[in-house]
Amino acid sequence: MRGAFRIIGLITIVAVYFLILVGGVVRASGAGMGCPDWPKCFGQWIPPTDESKLPENYQELYKDHGYADAPFNAMKTWTEYVNRLVGVSIGFLIFLTLICAFGYWSDRRRIVWLSLATFILVGFQGWIGSVVVSSNLTPWLVTVHMLVALVIVGLLISARAAATTLEDDRAYPSVLTKLLFVCLVLSFIQIAVGTHVREAIDTIALELGADHREDWIGAIGISVLIHRSFSIVILFTNMAAVWMLRKDGPIPAPMAWASYGVVACITAEIVVGAVMYYAAIPAVLQPIHLLLAAIMAGLQWYLWIRTRSAASEMIGATEYATATA
Repeated sequence: MRGAFRIIGLITIVAVYFLILVGGVVRASGAGMGCPDWPKCFGQWIPPTDESKLPENYQELYKDHGYADAPFNAMKTWTEYVNRLVGVSIGFLIFLTLICAFGYWSDRRRIVWLSLATFILVGFQGWIGSVVVSSNLTPWLVTVHMLVALVIVGLLISARAAATTLEDDRAYPSVLTKLLFVCLVLSFIQIAVGTHVREAIDTIALELGADHREDWIGAIGISVLIHRSFSIVILFTNMAAVWMLRKDGPIPAPMAWASYGVVACITAEIVVGAVMYYAAIPAVLQPIHLLLAAIMAGLQWYLWIRTRSAASEMIGATEYATATA
């Protein structure tokens, strides 16, 4: 079961990131209310593909969800429904991850508790999803829905890392662990500002309409300038952490790839953000921007818990050697 856990755990992490991407597509395409009810879609388990398959008074039934004056859009409906199907599939994957985690019950019980916490949180995420629909996409609830997904990724990464032993006898300096934690905090602040910008865009898009995308940025205000400038601080802080991580010689391959990935994600984020700023926020780039931020945070979390656990193991080994000397 341990081998299965490591495989399923990795697949589940990738699947959650895919769900974050799909969720970004749903939000950027305006398909969030493609299914105006929950858990069914227009009262059906299989969504309609044509307006003729809806009740004649569907606009009256769902007027509070944006259908009073809007016609049925099959593309938006199925985009949202695919998002739900992916979410349900991930629920099954996380349940399977929990079952496989019991292979570590005898000696690494922490993996079981992390997997159980993830499973419970997925149930909470499903409930949040239903509230998002019933609230007609209240912006702050959409943001909470996304942030909970990031917490789920963090728990999965922690469990997967705890199940993998790296051949690494290095004691990383405490200042590195602290710097990586600072990187995490800065990224959290950046993501929080970014979600505020995203919420502002949603509001402005409703007021100005999609035909005036070139005016969206100017209407946001100072928060978008803070978000743009703060990315440079994020880049240089993380570059310093990666340099400190690698300056004393080779590190295990997973950590090396994670360090490269952090810098690559931040660089790509800056490029994508600049294009969005100067090219009237192309809808296709919005979910990519979100996905890159989520991957960056996950990689930072992985590096932090790895250096932190390595330091703890080294301290433990030193204390044991001193006690038995």
